[in-house]
Amino acid sequence: MYRVHLLVTLQAVHRTGSFATAARELGYTSSAVSQQIAALEKDTGLVLFERQAHGVRMTAAAHRLIELSRRVLASVEELEHQVKQLATGASGRIRLGSFPTGNVALVPRILAGFANDRPGIEVRLDEGEPDDLADALVEGDLDIAFLYEYGLCPRQWPDSVAIEPLLREDLLLLRRVGSGLPAELSRLADQSWITSAEGTAGANSLTRLCASAGYVPRIQFRSNNYDVVRELVAAIGGVAIVPGLGHREDTRIDAAPLPNGGANRTVVTARRSSDINPLLRDFDSATRHAVSVEMPYVTSL
Repeated sequence: MYRVHLLVTLQAVHRTGSFATAARELGYTSSAVSQQIAALEKDTGLVLFERQAHGVRMTAAAHRLIELSRRVLASVEELEHQVKQLATGASGRIRLGSFPTGNVALVPRILAGFANDRPGIEVRLDEGEPDDLADALVEGDLDIAFLYEYGLCPRQWPDSVAIEPLLREDLLLLRRVGSGLPAELSRLADQSWITSAEGTAGANSLTRLCASAGYVPRIQFRSNNYDVVRELVAAIGGVAIVPGLGHREDTRIDAAPLPNGGANRTVVTARRSSDINPLLRDFDSATRHAVSVEMPYVTSL
């Protein structure tokens, strides 16, 4: 492995025509330049200069080494430039994770704003549920993630993950327009319910909300896709509870926020406490700006 600084010294001697001038340009003494050239000759096994009574003359081997090393030194210079860009946040990459609903309603507006402000930055997106995304953060596979927890189903996040509340969603009761069904949970005990997969936070939240109203919900359909949930409500007249980000206005469906104090879902921004990626501060700003825009059934925190 050839030492790069020795190749830089050789280039300087060639460019300036003398050891003394090269030394002044590089901030060395003439003796230090001579020592570096000798070290390069030892590293390469080449004779680079012919020592004469009135000076030195560069050999053909030296000229060829200069030609060969130019590309290497250019690559090193580009590497140094790119490292400085990364260190200052002028370029780089952010690895983002988010849950499916956030990827539909939240992430695109954040990325659009961030791309306008920082067009040279690459953002990679992975989708998953909160527990999986938190694990990916801990393992270093993500820089930042959007996670959520339901008001009646609080989560315990890993100690190495820093959490910052981003927004709070109302939980909405969905009923088919014209169904005549009441908006009070306590009066829906005999209805067919549509909810997410068994064991998910959404399904557990529904169970606890209904328990507070005095009954166990009779679940007929399950889907983690809120588009499917809405279509089922509109088609069969069942009832469902979905978070604000998961709802789209639909003339076939009545949506009403639930008054229960725990009927909400909080979205948080999560990252490793030790992550020093300089781009994250600007990404946070883009995120805060995006959620500051008014969204139905959503409150920024």
